[in-house]
Amino acid sequence: MSIAGTPEGARLATLLALMSAMAHAVFGALQKGRYDPWLARGAIDGWLVLISAPIALLVVPWPNMATLLILMGAIIIHFVYKLTMALAYERAAYTVVYPVVRGTGPLVTVVAASVIFGEHFTLTQWLGVACLSGGILLLALRNLSEEVIDPRALKIGLIWALAGGFMVALYTTYDAYGIRQSPDPFTFLAWFFFLTSLDFPVLAAWRYRHMASPPVLGPLMWRGIAGALIAWVSFGGVMMATRLDKVGEAAVLRETSTVFAALIGWFILGEKVGPRRLFLMALVALGAVIVETGG
Repeated sequence: MSIAGTPEGARLATLLALMSAMAHAVFGALQKGRYDPWLARGAIDGWLVLISAPIALLVVPWPNMATLLILMGAIIIHFVYKLTMALAYERAAYTVVYPVVRGTGPLVTVVAASVIFGEHFTLTQWLGVACLSGGILLLALRNLSEEVIDPRALKIGLIWALAGGFMVALYTTYDAYGIRQSPDPFTFLAWFFFLTSLDFPVLAAWRYRHMASPPVLGPLMWRGIAGALIAWVSFGGVMMATRLDKVGEAAVLRETSTVFAALIGWFILGEKVGPRRLFLMALVALGAVIVETGG
């Protein structure tokens, strides 16, 4: 914490935000299309509770009343975020929903960070934000052109995806405020993961019991524990980045996860990328570089 706000802290924040972006791309790949989104999120959150509870209760200092009140707000915000994401994934493809959410989030976060934290981007940095968010949203349009599902379901899915993008901006700003207010950032992280993960396992269990042909739980549980461990790196990494340096810059750098997701799809999942997607991926990466160097 002694390096927060220093050049050394800024460098560490950059590394944490990029690590978070890579982890989030892996997190998304784990959820991609194989399981019902409600069950997938429920399995991840169930393991998050099991992993985080002993750390929160036995390892880190317990939160004070101010931190606890902030955590209560985080429970509500993250529940709404997870709800919008599940509804979006239920109606539209991952390759359409994910870029819309990640492209909307940084635009709103940068504006919110300016109002709440007094952070102001230079004109050059705003150009970088435009490149990054524009590239991500154009990637969503490119993927949208290949969709053949019912237009009404697609439209509803996109509305939920846009709502998810606004929720990303809200939770990024709110969580940054929370971790900065907490005397011990690791107290905030441990209790955050413990408390905000209690809801979806209950919803997933209810949904599983009422499914006509529920899936085998074994493989879903393995994905759940992998997703929980990655979530600690992804969400924890970006929150620590916002504690050490500017919220807006951390939020923008984290959205390079779309580039990492495309690379995973290309090299690991065997998906075709093509010259247009390569160009848009380069545009996203260029936008992140401009934001980082233009301050």
